[in-house]
Amino acid sequence: MNVLFLCTGNSCRSLMGEATFNHLAPEGWHALSAGSKPLGQLNSGAVALLQEKGISIDGYYSKSWNDLPLTPDMVISVCGNAANETCPAYLGPVLRSHWGVEDPAHAEGTEEEIKAAFETAYGILRYRIEQFLALPLDELKNDRERFKAELDRIGTMLP
Repeated sequence: MNVLFLCTGNSCRSLMGEATFNHLAPEGWHALSAGSKPLGQLNSGAVALLQEKGISIDGYYSKSWNDLPLTPDMVISVCGNAANETCPAYLGPVLRSHWGVEDPAHAEGTEEEIKAAFETAYGILRYRIEQFLALPLDELKNDRERFKAELDRIGTMLP
C-alpha cells in the first residue's frame, strides 16, 4: 500500500510525513510525498530535524504530484488551517484524509522558537503516523469506509 503525504510546496511537512512513515512502516507499506506547487528544494530545518531523529532522507526531494512514479492508494494532506492556507485536492480514486499541521517553515522568532515549531510539527506527524500504523491494517485495507473514518479520527489527534 502506498500513502502519499501531500501539501503545497513539498519541502517540509509532507517530507517529514514521508520520511517518518517510511522509517516506521511495516513491510508492504510505503510513503511518498508531493506538492501541487513544489518549491524544488527541501526545507533545511526539516532536513536537520529528521537527521537529528535518525531518520534517513536519502533519495528524498521536492516533487510535483504530476511526477509521481505510481498512483497512491491513499492521500493524506498535511496543510495547516491557519493563515488562509489552501490545501491541494488530489484527484483520483484514492482514499483521502486531512491531517492539518501548521507549517514550521513560516515560523518566526528566535532560533529556539523556530526549532520548537519544527519539533511540534514533527511530533504531531509522528504521533499520527504511529496511530495509523497501530490500526489493524490488514483488516482495514478491505474496508475503505472504516479506514477513512479511522484516518479522519487520527487527523484530529494531538500527542
